[in-house]
Amino acid sequence: MMSLFANRDYTRLFAAQVVALLGTGLLTVGLGLLAYDLAGARAGVVLGTAYTIKMVAYVGLSPLAQALAQRLPRKAVLIGADAIRAGVALCLPFVTDLWQVYVLIFVLQAASATFTPAYQAVLPDILPDERDYTRALSLSRMAYDLENLLSPAVAGLLLAVMSYHWLFMGTFAGFVASAVLVALATIPALGRAAADRPFRERLTRGLHIYLATPRLRGLLALNFAAAAVGAFVLVNTVVLVRHGLGGGESDLAVAMAAFGAGSMAAALGLPRLLDRLPDRRVMVAGARGLMVSALLMGAVLWLEGVPGWAVFLPVWALFGGLYASVLTPSGRLLRRSAHAGDRPGVFAAQFALSHACWLVTYPLAGWAGSALGMGPALMIMGALAGGALIVVARVWPAGLPDAPQHGHPDLPPDHPHLRAHGHAPHAHPLVIDDEHRSWPSHG
Repeated sequence: MMSLFANRDYTRLFAAQVVALLGTGLLTVGLGLLAYDLAGARAGVVLGTAYTIKMVAYVGLSPLAQALAQRLPRKAVLIGADAIRAGVALCLPFVTDLWQVYVLIFVLQAASATFTPAYQAVLPDILPDERDYTRALSLSRMAYDLENLLSPAVAGLLLAVMSYHWLFMGTFAGFVASAVLVALATIPALGRAAADRPFRERLTRGLHIYLATPRLRGLLALNFAAAAVGAFVLVNTVVLVRHGLGGGESDLAVAMAAFGAGSMAAALGLPRLLDRLPDRRVMVAGARGLMVSALLMGAVLWLEGVPGWAVFLPVWALFGGLYASVLTPSGRLLRRSAHAGDRPGVFAAQFALSHACWLVTYPLAGWAGSALGMGPALMIMGALAGGALIVVARVWPAGLPDAPQHGHPDLPPDHPHLRAHGHAPHAHPLVIDDEHRSWPSHG
C-alpha cells in the first residue's frame, strides 16, 4: 500500500480526506455538547433531528449537486464544498437557537453531499490501475475507522484545556487544510460530452446507469445488508454496554474500538484477497457472515442476556470485519460499471442510495431495540440482511458475464460501435451508455 504514496496527487487527496475526517470528528463531539447547552435533557432529540437532516441532505441533494457541478471544474467544486463546510464550522460557535443549528447542519451536509461523491469519482482517474485503486479503497476504509477511534481522543485532550467551542475551530482548520491540499493536486478534467448533456439527463443518468446494471443492483442490496447490522451496532451498542454490561463511557469507547479494529483488519487484508477472488464472492461471503453472526448473537442476547466482555468484544470485531468486507470493494464495482464521464453521476447515485438504506435501518434498529429488546432486534436486522442476500441472488446471479453477447438492431449500419465490433451479435465488457441503454437479458 505504501507504494501509492509515490503518487503525489493521490497523497495530497488522501491527506485532504484524513484532515477533513478529523475535522468532522471534532464537529461531532462539539455538536453534542452544543446541543446539550441549548436543549439540556432534550439534546438527544436535537441530535436525532440533526442526523436525520444529514441523511435527508445526502439522499436528496447528492444527485442534484453532481448534476449542477458537472459543468464546473472538478477541483473548483471540491475546494468550494470545503470552503462552505469551513464557513459553517466558523458560524457554529455563535449560534443561539436550535433553528440555527438545523440550518447550518443542512448547509454543511449539502456541501458534504457534493464533496464526497465528487472526491470518490476522482480517485479512479488518479489511479487507473485496478490494483492501486483497490488499495486506495482499503486506505479510505481505514481512514474512516481511524477517525472514529482518534477523533474522540483528540477532542478529549482539547476539552481538557479549552472550551468545546474551540472544537469547531479545529473543524474549520480541517476543512481549510483539505481545500489547500486539493488545490495542490492535479485533477483530470471531465470530458465535455458529460457537461454538455441537458440538465435533466445529467440529473438522472447516474441513477439510470446504476439501476440498469445488475452488479450495481446487487451492490444496493448488499449495502442494505451491511446497513441493517451496522445500524444495530451504531444505535444499540451504548444500551448493551451501559445497561447490559454495566460499563461506563470509556467502556463504550472500547466496544466501538473493537468494531473499528475489526473493520481495519479486514481493510488491510482485502487487497490481497481481491487479487485472487471475484468481488461478488468476497462481498456476498461478508454479507452472509453478517446475517449468520447477527442471528446467532441475537439468539444469545434473547435467551442468555449480554455475554461477558470476552465474548462481546470479539463478536463486535467480527461485525466490523464483515461490514468492511461488504463495503470496501464497492468502489471497484462502480469504477467498472461506467465510463469516466459518467462516474460522478454513478458515485452520486451510490452515495444517495446507500444512505437511503441507513435512513431506513437507523430508526428501525432503535425502535426494535426499545420495543422488542436487544435480542429480537438483532435477529430482525440479521433477517433483513438475509432478505437482502435473496435479492442479490436474483438481481446479480453468480456467473453473470461482464461481457454478455448482444446486438444493436437500433443502430445505423455505419455507427462507429458497429464498425469496431461488427454487425453480428458480439461480446465485450459492457457498461450502460448511449449505445447500451439496458443490460442484455439473453444472447
